[in-house]
Amino acid sequence: MDGKEKLCADNILNTATSCRDSTSEKHLPSDMKEKPLYTCEVCNKTFTQRGNLITHLRTHTKEKPFTCDICDKKFSHRCSFTRHSWSHSIEKPYGCEICNKTFSDQSTLKTHLWTHTNEKPFPCVICHKAFTVRSDLMAHLRTHTKEKPYACDKCDKTFSQLVTLKGHLRTHTKEKPFVCDVCSKSFSDRKTLKNHVRTHTKEKPYVCDICGKTFSQRPTLTRHVMTHSKEKPFICDVCKKSFSQFSHLKTHLWTHTEQKPFACDVCKKSFCQLAQLKKHLRNHTEE
Repeated sequence: MDGKEKLCADNILNTATSCRDSTSEKHLPSDMKEKPLYTCEVCNKTFTQRGNLITHLRTHTKEKPFTCDICDKKFSHRCSFTRHSWSHSIEKPYGCEICNKTFSDQSTLKTHLWTHTNEKPFPCVICHKAFTVRSDLMAHLRTHTKEKPYACDKCDKTFSQLVTLKGHLRTHTKEKPFVCDVCSKSFSDRKTLKNHVRTHTKEKPYVCDICGKTFSQRPTLTRHVMTHSKEKPFICDVCKKSFSQFSHLKTHLWTHTEQKPFACDVCKKSFCQLAQLKKHLRNHTEE
């Protein structure tokens, strides 16, 4: 963090509101009503402990005061730094009795055990969807609040999750660190690699509750479910025609703009839809 950012952070801390807000206090639990509230002057988020405000401010200042002595990687939170340090250690004394997988700390083992019991102790208070780990719940809550605290310093695009920002940054660096063990194809994020691996394993973990059909990816299942509900949430602003999939709406919009992005490599004729191009190509193969 440079001098300007540090001065900004110090100013925020020095002027943090430490008095109780009488309007919001009545909504707090009884054991918190006598505690002072520290307010972030950047986003107005409040905290009952000054240390939590200091930690929160790093999301604005981008300060990363914890540095790994082994690989020089930097972290904004001590707990993240501690977990990373364990990645350099071979010692993993906590073992799962079900699958024999080992972990460097007991809390990670406890979270892992929930994958066997299907326990999800962290429910969303808005839609009641439950999660195995608290961080997943916090990320999910941003789908309701629309909060996007992670900003790309290359293009100013914002994201609700840090992991999504990290994946996005690789679109600028062209880095693809996640490699498939089967075909050596590389990907910019772990989730895309995981989806790709299923093309080799033929795994289809997403099941339709209505007809039992299985899918390898969640978005494919979501689109399939709409065929049962007949839901068509994607509406054309020009002619008001509705579609069950965004890709179908996108293709339809080209009929209004007369854009034809699919071109034949043989005769250079272009088409609005990929299906039209594929049908056209058969004419060349039959010649």
